[in-house]
Amino acid sequence: MTAFLRLAALVLLVPSLASAEVVWKGDFETGNISQWTRSQSVSNSRLQVVTDMVREGRYALKATVRQGDDPIGASGNRNELLYISEEKAGSTYFYKWSTLFPKDYPLSDGWQVFAQWHQEGCCGSPPLEFFVKGDQMFLRVGGSEGPIPWQGPLSRGSWHDFVLQVKWSSNAKVGFVQLWHNGKLALPKTMGATQFGSEMNYLKLGLYREDTIQPEASVYHDGFTMSTALEDVIPPAPVPEPVPEPTPTPTPVPEPTPTPTPDPSPTPTPTPTPTPPPVITVPTLPGTGTPNVGVVNNPGDGTNNPMSDSGAQGCGASATGGAPFVAATALLAMATLLSRRRKPAPVRAPRR
Repeated sequence: MTAFLRLAALVLLVPSLASAEVVWKGDFETGNISQWTRSQSVSNSRLQVVTDMVREGRYALKATVRQGDDPIGASGNRNELLYISEEKAGSTYFYKWSTLFPKDYPLSDGWQVFAQWHQEGCCGSPPLEFFVKGDQMFLRVGGSEGPIPWQGPLSRGSWHDFVLQVKWSSNAKVGFVQLWHNGKLALPKTMGATQFGSEMNYLKLGLYREDTIQPEASVYHDGFTMSTALEDVIPPAPVPEPVPEPTPTPTPVPEPTPTPTPDPSPTPTPTPTPTPPPVITVPTLPGTGTPNVGVVNNPGDGTNNPMSDSGAQGCGASATGGAPFVAATALLAMATLLSRRRKPAPVRAPRR
């Protein structure tokens, strides 16, 4: 039983040990400004805890300034919250907060401070301050004549997340600042005097601006945390959600290409057999065997005779009576030949 009680006590101590590095919170999650030491404002309405414009949790601060707001009778117009942090020389802290400038926030060439670590003395510019001029934000270290190691666009209408590391020292070779803006390292470790002599600093958050600026302006702050460990002010990077494996696209199976059915071969048209020209038979005269050369075997009416209607005939046989004339001449020649062969030989007396 005793061992169980010891284990339970150890478990109860774990949450407090895990957050032991957080020195202070001014995140307004109490629903009011009770986390802060005091305020410098002309009216409670100038420093309101609101729920309609927050960066984290349920509450944030809306700081409003009008021309003439001067609650402490000093230069400029202001409405600010104070936290007496009293950082000692040689100490190092991390500060986290978020600030939003509405889209209608008035731009001016005059200075407008929205966060500062002021020295205990009464007067002069602080050793460390964030301010707006025109459409840019600036970080200055070392008072009004100190260097400006960082600047960035005002980007009205969007939250600006700041994480600032400071080593407090009046020795410029010992003190330094380092800044993260919107989750990225915006200013690497930069040496500089972050204190004035032996004076300790205190935090002021709200809006403090040059008294020549006329339009009313409001700015929102949320989530202020002071810690000695970086992991308390920079949340771990979110674990990326696993990317689902893409569903493989099924490979489409190509449809078989249909084999074209060949057209039936057309029946070849038979090549007509040429008709041979008519054979012209030349009659042979009886008993001679010599062809009748001068006779054309055409009908007498001129059919198939290309010259029949053309007037003058060619220089061949006569158009009429050619064949009987030739036949008669041949018969007469044969008769003469036969008559010569039939003459009796003269009787000659035998030679003795």
